[in-house]
Amino acid sequence: MTGTIKTKTDRGFGFISRDGETKDLFFHSNDLKDVTFEELQVGAAVTFDVEVGDKGPSAKNVQLEAKAV
Repeated sequence: MTGTIKTKTDRGFGFISRDGETKDLFFHSNDLKDVTFEELQVGAAVTFDVEVGDKGPSAKNVQLEAKAV
């Protein structure tokens, strides 16, 4: 899936606004792939997998969206 980093906290997590969805998706810094939490900026385009856990859906394998060349 694709989305945009909507918010980040100083506690290592944030939320992604998903294309075509009204509810934002939680992500944790432990679920990043090939990018650090510090490198992620609000507004950055990302790709991710959605995984449903005990607390509901969250983003896993979050990475910056590859730019078309």
